[in-house]
Amino acid sequence: MVIKNVTGSSGTAQVILDKSLPLFARSGFAGVSMRDIAKAVGISGAALYHHYPDKQSLYVATMGHAFADKAYSIQSALDNTGTPEQRLERFVTNFTKQMASDPDFRALLHRELLDGDETRLKLLAENVFIDPFKAIKQLAHDMALDCDAHMLAISMAGLILFHFETESIRRYLPGGLKKHNDPKVIAQHVIGLLTGGVGK
Repeated sequence: MVIKNVTGSSGTAQVILDKSLPLFARSGFAGVSMRDIAKAVGISGAALYHHYPDKQSLYVATMGHAFADKAYSIQSALDNTGTPEQRLERFVTNFTKQMASDPDFRALLHRELLDGDETRLKLLAENVFIDPFKAIKQLAHDMALDCDAHMLAISMAGLILFHFETESIRRYLPGGLKKHNDPKVIAQHVIGLLTGGVGK
């Protein structure tokens, strides 16, 4: 089942994806019906099924649509221009800014990880996230040849994402400051950790 770049060819298909994203982000895969989506778009159920044959294909297409600009930006930041450290700085800065500006995508990703549906996770990994992850993994390899590049790539993305996932509780913890939610501050912190350790 290949769903990569499935966004439909019409303006209606684009509207379906745009309307689906906040619905899935708010209620999760199980909490949204095709009827809910058709109603939000203002089309019939039959018209919705004309564009997407089932909810799972629509869901993966929605994730792909939400991640498409991020994937392009990640891969552009990680091209072979500059040193590994310069590429890391571009990646962390871009990815942090993108995650800060798209709470629906963050919520959707977080829900999917919590739901743990093996079929959907495999589809998302293979059809949405694989190419950007390969680019991040290559950077991890270039930065530290003797490390486990897969684990370092996951840690790079995780350091950024966890700051946003914990935003609602961090304010109540000792030392929590408003500036800690600033994407620039988060990016600088993560870059410092990855390039020089906690002393930076």
